[in-house]
Amino acid sequence: MNAIVDIRRFSAAQRTQVETRVDPEFGVYWAFMNPKPRACITSELLGDLQAVVDALSIDGGLVAHDGHTHQIRYGVIASRTPQIFNLGGDLELFRNAIGAQDRNALLRYGERCVDVLLPWHQNCGGQITTLALVQGEALGGGFEGALSASVLVAEESSRMGFPEILFNLFPGMGAYSFLSRKVGRQAAERIITSGTVYSARELYDMGVVDVITPDGTGEAAVYSYIRKHAKQGNGRRAFERARGEVETLTRDEMIRVLTVWVDAALKLEERDLRMMERLVRAQQNRAVNDNTVRTANIFPLQAMGSGD
Repeated sequence: MNAIVDIRRFSAAQRTQVETRVDPEFGVYWAFMNPKPRACITSELLGDLQAVVDALSIDGGLVAHDGHTHQIRYGVIASRTPQIFNLGGDLELFRNAIGAQDRNALLRYGERCVDVLLPWHQNCGGQITTLALVQGEALGGGFEGALSASVLVAEESSRMGFPEILFNLFPGMGAYSFLSRKVGRQAAERIITSGTVYSARELYDMGVVDVITPDGTGEAAVYSYIRKHAKQGNGRRAFERARGEVETLTRDEMIRVLTVWVDAALKLEERDLRMMERLVRAQQNRAVNDNTVRTANIFPLQAMGSGD
């Protein structure tokens, strides 16, 4: 047997980007994103999330914590940033790579995203049930991250969407693969190409959000779901594996879509890059007043034709 993962060592080494917590009673492994300097998917955050995925994939979800070995049945990704789940890909990295026409940099970043999101979507080898708890805004790659989980829990005031179309691109690291399997091709295309930032209630009505709960009750809603799920845990987890067999998502599919995204990104024009820079500034200056700056209000779809 492989060495059991000691979650305390992981937490101490990686606490600047991801904070972890184990609940032995319910077999829950919590991973709270805390990216710096911006609430986006930095390269450092990707490394920490990869460690989370690896920890839950080794030895069928067995982890060491406080001198004991615990069987993890549920993995939850959440956020420590108030009112923000995650604002998406590292647009500054994208802007610099596109400006330098550095295809390899974009591919490397995208592949790292795929190698985190795909195993999370696959429930870390089928050993656990993955959940995402969205409390606030999940945009672009942040929304992709939430969609990769088997169960998406969102508080009522949360908002999610894909603003990439504002700078003439599309989300290329899993959005269409996840959404089309969950709500169908037409709904997936509408969500991705509209540029709309949807409310949690709208996405719940579409079937994108699985559990909606009042603000401030997100963790309680996760535990409520887990208690219900655990009553038939063997059967439900087997069904999740069967669903994965029927709706198989492969790394090859995700990399092929990623390659399309990279090729499109390298064709962006100066006007598109200026719009991306505006979004970069929004990521950098996200904390205004009560930390609630609505991206949809700052970057309306009309901006695409503004000549800015």
